Amino acid sequence: MNRDELKVSHRDVLGKKVRFLRREGLTPVNLYGPNIESLSLQVETSLLKRLIAKVGRNALIALNVDSAKEPRMAMIRDMQRHPLTGDLLHVGFFQVEMTHSVKADVPLLFLGEAPAAMTSHTMLIENLTSLEVEALPANLPRNIVVDLTVLKEINQSIHVRDIVVGEAVEVLTDPDQLVVKVMESKVEKLIEEEAVSVEEAEAPPGEAEGEEKSE
Repeated sequence: MNRDELKVSHRDVLGKKVRFLRREGLTPVNLYGPNIESLSLQVETSLLKRLIAKVGRNALIALNVDSAKEPRMAMIRDMQRHPLTGDLLHVGFFQVEMTHSVKADVPLLFLGEAPAAMTSHTMLIENLTSLEVEALPANLPRNIVVDLTVLKEINQSIHVRDIVVGEAVEVLTDPDQLVVKVMESKVEKLIEEEAVSVEEAEAPPGEAEGEEKSE
């Protein structure tokens, strides 16, 4: 797993006053974890946004805190955004121990197209978007690939048990959980049935049932 770095510094501004930090282009963050005292920190918003866009939530990040000699290895555990603007308000970093397993929700990455879902009569239903897994921080994947090209027939599906992950990763999600399935489109079927009903209603008496007119 690649290691990305982020420079942060201690924060003295707390509570509602952190809004002034945001005006200065800084985002308040916290670092917490087992056997450590929680730290109030701040980081340049532009750097933080760039990092989040690059690595997502499950990346292992080396936090360089002020002039500390050794970085603190952490992962993004939670993010708060403004409900209307979507602006980043706060980020919580969880400090990890490299020799201890961690649990995380890893997003699913759907690749390819399902042959069975490439007609107007079928549709692809995605039931899960992530899996809960457990692994050492260095082995935690940023995403888990799901190959959709294996879905070649209607009603064919992929369950959690069908997804292949590395031996170093343990999947905690119920293996019988449905991930994705190809189904017949009820909307298309309803439209076809309505079209047939209209045609039969508009047909002259006898023709709707395929009868021939007698001379």
